[in-house]
Amino acid sequence: MDRELNQINVIPLVDVMLVLLVIVLTTATFITTGQIPVDLAKAKETGDRQDVPLVITLTADGGLFMNDQPVSQEGLKTILAPHPREASVVVRADRVTLLERFVQVVDEVRGLGFRQVSLEVVRS
Repeated sequence: MDRELNQINVIPLVDVMLVLLVIVLTTATFITTGQIPVDLAKAKETGDRQDVPLVITLTADGGLFMNDQPVSQEGLKTILAPHPREASVVVRADRVTLLERFVQVVDEVRGLGFRQVSLEVVRS
């Protein structure tokens, strides 16, 4: 057993790297924004936001979500109550959402005192 080690065994290194690659790839699929599928409207000009806004999502089937958590129509007031009124609110509405439903949600948010309410769109 007095053999001299003059080579590096790379098989354990490759095993560790493959395990790390699998971990990174599986966790990266869960870290995406907008978990709720919404077909956003298109616009030629869009704004770039630097702060983290409160996100309200309206789905095509009439579902209402606040930061990817389901909310009832009556529960929107209680969910928004603890947030500061200076916070920006972004409404993500599916393009087939009824305009009346969108206006109701925006009117309710603005009625609670939030003044920075915007609509999220995708650049066309």
